[in-house]
Amino acid sequence: MSLPLDSPALALRAAIHGALAADAPLAALLGGAKVFDVPPKEADFPFVALGEAVVADWSTATERGTEHALTLHAFSRSGGRAEAMAIAAAVQEALHDMPLALAAHRLANLRATTAEVVRDPDGRTFHALVRFRAVTEPL
Repeated sequence: MSLPLDSPALALRAAIHGALAADAPLAALLGGAKVFDVPPKEADFPFVALGEAVVADWSTATERGTEHALTLHAFSRSGGRAEAMAIAAAVQEALHDMPLALAAHRLANLRATTAEVVRDPDGRTFHALVRFRAVTEPL
C-alpha cells in the first residue's frame, strides 16, 4: 500500500527534513547539512536520520486530523555521549513548537516529547533517539 501524494505523513516528513537541513546550529554540530531520510551506507559521522513514524486518525465529529508519533535518530562516534546529546538538543530546538509549512496540510502542533542516548552494540557509536508528537489537519 502506498501513501497518497497528499499524505499528511509525507508532508510532515518533508517539512521536518527541510527545517533540519536548513538549521545553522545543527549543521555546525554535524559538520554540514547531514540530515538524511535514508542515510548512505557509508555516511560520515555525526549525522541525523529521519526514523519511524506512527500515524493515527485524530479526527473529531466535525474536523479531520492526523496524529503523528515521530522518532529522529542522531548518530555520533566522538568517543562519548556529549556530542549525541548536543545533537539531540539541537534537533529539539530546531523543531519544538515550530510553525512548519506543510503541503496540503496545516501543522496544529509539533512537540518534542523525549530524548535518550544509548550506546549501539558496536560499542563505539552513540545513538540519540529524539521523539516528537505532531497533529496535522487538511487545508
